[in-house]
Amino acid sequence: MTDKNPVWRDPRAVIRLIFATLALVSGLAHSVSAKTTIDFDPRIDFSRFKTFAYIGGVENLVAIQMNPDLINIRFHRMVVRELEKKGLHEVNPGQNPDLLVRYWANPETQVDVAVMGNWGPYGPYIGNDWAPVYNAVTSSSHHMGTLILDLIDPRAKALVWRAYLVRKMSDPDKDPKKAEDEFSDGFKSYPPSDREKEEKRQERAREAQSKRPS
Repeated sequence: MTDKNPVWRDPRAVIRLIFATLALVSGLAHSVSAKTTIDFDPRIDFSRFKTFAYIGGVENLVAIQMNPDLINIRFHRMVVRELEKKGLHEVNPGQNPDLLVRYWANPETQVDVAVMGNWGPYGPYIGNDWAPVYNAVTSSSHHMGTLILDLIDPRAKALVWRAYLVRKMSDPDKDPKKAEDEFSDGFKSYPPSDREKEEKRQERAREAQSKRPS
């Protein structure tokens, strides 16, 4: 029988192939170490939002192993920078903002977020139309953890836009800065375009259709 893979006859070639494979796997692991996913309500006219207020993190679910004050400062600075680029300006929470901004963490281990944390008047928004993306992201983020950034309409008490960042948060010197940069990339798609809204409408319609009894 003819050997169709003569590379295996050369030990040096085998070693080179192993190292090349390890390098490829390492590169892929690095590329997926952090991933930002965006979800939003396609019915919303985002042009009506002119002001926002930052309300920080949700108690308990921000228990990442690093200084929460440092995360708060970094995220606040990032949110102000990115939303001001979009023409919005920051006000205090008591000044009737058009949007409220908060963040929270879904840790590496599964928790019931509906009963954890001090949510105040704004729930976790993990059901109904928001459930498919939430479930897909969090089910794939075990051993990583998920940071979630919400834009909430305080008048309707409704979530309008959300960014998920899947990443390991363990280095207090480097990880908050990396998370800040990755969330900044997520804001590039705010506000959603008309094409993105139509795609999201179709996506949610398909999801609703799949839940109907046959």
